[in-house]
Amino acid sequence: MRASGRKRPQFASPLTSIEICAGAGGQAVGLHNAGFDHRALVEWDPHAVQTLSANVAGWPGWDAERANALRPMDVKEFLKSDEYKELGLKPGELDLLAGGVPCPPFSLAGKQLGKADERDLFPAALDIIKALRPKAVMIENVRGILEPPEVFIEYRAEILRDLGELGYVVPHIGGGWTPARQDVAMRDVWRRLDAKDFGVPQLRPRAILVVIHENYLTDDAPGFSWPVRLDGEEATVARALEKTMEERCKPFWDKNRWGKPAKPGERTGQKVFEDWLEDAEKAAAANRGVAPTLVGGSRKHGGADLGPTRAKRAWEALGVNAMGLANDPEVCDPERDLFRDAGPMLTVEQAAIIQGFPRGWKFQGKKTARYRQVGNAFPPPVAEAVGRAIAAVLRPDHREELLRDYVMDSAQESQNSEPAGQLEIPVSEIARPRAPRHDSVGDLLSTGI
Repeated sequence: MRASGRKRPQFASPLTSIEICAGAGGQAVGLHNAGFDHRALVEWDPHAVQTLSANVAGWPGWDAERANALRPMDVKEFLKSDEYKELGLKPGELDLLAGGVPCPPFSLAGKQLGKADERDLFPAALDIIKALRPKAVMIENVRGILEPPEVFIEYRAEILRDLGELGYVVPHIGGGWTPARQDVAMRDVWRRLDAKDFGVPQLRPRAILVVIHENYLTDDAPGFSWPVRLDGEEATVARALEKTMEERCKPFWDKNRWGKPAKPGERTGQKVFEDWLEDAEKAAAANRGVAPTLVGGSRKHGGADLGPTRAKRAWEALGVNAMGLANDPEVCDPERDLFRDAGPMLTVEQAAIIQGFPRGWKFQGKKTARYRQVGNAFPPPVAEAVGRAIAAVLRPDHREELLRDYVMDSAQESQNSEPAGQLEIPVSEIARPRAPRHDSVGDLLSTGI
């Protein structure tokens, strides 16, 4: 199951990993594709755990019995759990401790309480790192922990000091340095990566922390280098969704919005598909073919849609109605799901494709629960890129094979460029005007959620 088409690396001595805050498996898919064998997957959300259970059987070390035995677990309880004890790992045996710690403490959209937020799990991650002393650590978070640097620079410096005391190679930070200077120094180990640079048709900047233990870095072997981008053309929504959009429209190819044989002049499923593709390709030709950031949202709030008002306008320019989610194809309501004035709505599977998941990754739960798992995920291709860069340090003999498809920042130069302003798309320049229609929010969100 490879979205990227690259062959999964095979090593004479397998690389092992433990993943905390695993969610629905975005990072796990990427690290698996980078050649890591998961010894444990730790996640507290029941729906996400069900998703992991439904997909990981068949991975190295996992069969149906072990996959079905996965249970929700608080990361803070992992070191006390039977699952941890049964691993029997000694300090230094594990190759990689990875995880996507919760974003609300650092989100630009939240209160940015950082370490004062009870949801901050960096301390729990550090406890696990201290117990296991893995060869490498990879922690993913929202870009808000990095930007603007002055907000969390002291907390980030504290985390790096803790890691340095455990033997991980971290940059020197001068006591009197400005936040901006500290931030530049930290980019050797803590960077923002943009999903669109790694074959994901979405604007999704993430903050990634990678440190390697000093015992596994030598003077005669290359150290860790950041992947800058995937070599090749940028992915677009048009290319990513063309196949599935056509599949959804085919059953209504010569039918109208009610699923009846179309009369002369009535819009058909074929027309829905052609209009969508024209809009999506026109956006791509204008260098606006990448989707805005998918937002998973909170379980405390209502039905799912594809983001705030500006994101909805950007989706409309891509030929997609973003006011809700379409039902799964087998229970499609053509009027609601496909025959929209602003274009068809996306299914959960299509949202997952926009996130970089391979087709066939089976999300569990009702529609809204499945979409939230997708929207909160770490794009697998980004995790794979960073995982391969880490593997290249731990398995230097495979370095060329592992990094072949990537442009690497071997000089560890800082990236200062900002992503293209997808959310600033002037809809009038790209989207085709269609007849106005008055839809209620309740109509858009109520079906099948």
